Amino acid sequence: MDRRRAAGAPLAVVMSSPAVVLFACMFAAQGSLLVLSPILPDVAADLGVSTALAAQLRTLSGAVAGMAALWLGMWSRPRALRQMLLAGTTLLVVSTAASAAAPNFVTLAVAQVILGFGLAIVLSGGLAAAGQWAPDDAARTLSWALVGQPAAWIVGMPLVGAVAEQGWRYAWLALPFAASVVALGLLALRGPDAVPQTPADEPSVWQEPGTRGWAIGELLAYGGWAGTLVFAGALFVESYATTSTVVGLILAAAAIAYLPGNFLARRFVDRQARVMLLGGAVASAGGVAAFGAVDAGPGWSLALLAALAVIAGARTIAGSSLGLALAPRCRLQAMSVRTAAVQGGYLMGSAVGGLALASGGYPALGVALAALYLAAAVPHAGAVVHRRATQVVDPTAPSGLGR
Repeated sequence: MDRRRAAGAPLAVVMSSPAVVLFACMFAAQGSLLVLSPILPDVAADLGVSTALAAQLRTLSGAVAGMAALWLGMWSRPRALRQMLLAGTTLLVVSTAASAAAPNFVTLAVAQVILGFGLAIVLSGGLAAAGQWAPDDAARTLSWALVGQPAAWIVGMPLVGAVAEQGWRYAWLALPFAASVVALGLLALRGPDAVPQTPADEPSVWQEPGTRGWAIGELLAYGGWAGTLVFAGALFVESYATTSTVVGLILAAAAIAYLPGNFLARRFVDRQARVMLLGGAVASAGGVAAFGAVDAGPGWSLALLAALAVIAGARTIAGSSLGLALAPRCRLQAMSVRTAAVQGGYLMGSAVGGLALASGGYPALGVALAALYLAAAVPHAGAVVHRRATQVVDPTAPSGLGR
C-alpha cells in the first residue's frame, strides 16, 4: 500500500496491509522461539527434568522447523500464501497453548514438534508473501516483515521475565500465544489470495542459477551469527562477572542495534544485495574474532556486539532479497530453503562454537565463528567477480530485489 494513501485509509485496511500482517507473523514466530530461554530452569524444575534436557526442546523445535521447511520447499505447486499462513499461525496458537498447559515433559515435547511445523510455514510463507503481496514495494515490505523478529526480542524478553515470576506457563500465554492470536486475526482481515498464476511445471529452486551458492552462504552466515548470540551472554558473565539481569539488557540492546542495519540496507538492496552480503560477511568475521579475543572491558565488547548486530540486520534483508531475486518463479521454495538455513545455522553455530570454546576459550570461539563468516563470503565473492568480469546485467531481475 502507498504510504500516503495509508494515512487516510480505514484502520481495517491499514491493519490488513502486507507490511503489518507480515510483521505480526514474524513477531509471533520469533516470540515462539525465544520464550524458552529465560524460563528453562523453571520448566525443568516443575516437570522434574534437568535443565540440559529441557534445553533440548529448543533444539527439537528448530530441527523440526528446518526439516519441515525443506519438505515445504520441495512441494512445488501453486499455492495461496494467505491460506498457508493461516494454517501456520493456527499451529502456533495450538502449540503455544498446549505448551502452557503441558502436564509433563513428554507433552511439552510434542507441543514443540507441532510448533516446529508452524514455524516452518510462517517463516517461509511470510517472506515469500512480501514479494507476492507487494511486488511494487517488496523491499520495504520485506524489511518490515524481518523487523518483526528483533521486535519480539526487544518486547518479549522483558515481558517474559516479568510474567514468568508468576509461573512459566503464563510466559507462553503472554508472548507467543497472544502474538499468534493477533497474527491470526490480522490474516483473517485480508481477503483471500487470488489463485497463483504459477505454471504447473514450476522449476525447482535448485535449477535457478546462483541459488546453491546463496543457500550455502546463508547457512554459514547464520551459523556465525547464531554462535555469536548463543555465547555472547556467557562471555559477558565469565569475562566481566556481569549479572544475568544485565546480560538480558545487553541482548536486548543488540536486538535494537539490528534495526538500523535493516532500515539502512533496504535503501541499497535493489542493486547491491550481493556486494552487501560479501562485505557484511568479511566485516562480521573481523568483528567476531575481536569480540572473542580482545578483553578490553564490557563497554568494548558491547560496542562490538552492537556493530555485529547492525551488520546482521543489513545482511538479513540482503540475503532474503537476493534469494527472492534469484528464484522469482519459486519464491516459496527459496524462502523455505532460507528457513532451513536459519535453523541449520543455529545448530551449526552452537556446535562449532561449543567445540571451539571447550578447546581454546573465547579467542578460539571468535576464530571459529570468523571462519564460518569467511566461508559464507566465498560464493558471493565468486559471483561478484564473475559479474564484474562479464559486465552482464540480468534483465529478468525484478525491481526492488537486487542480485
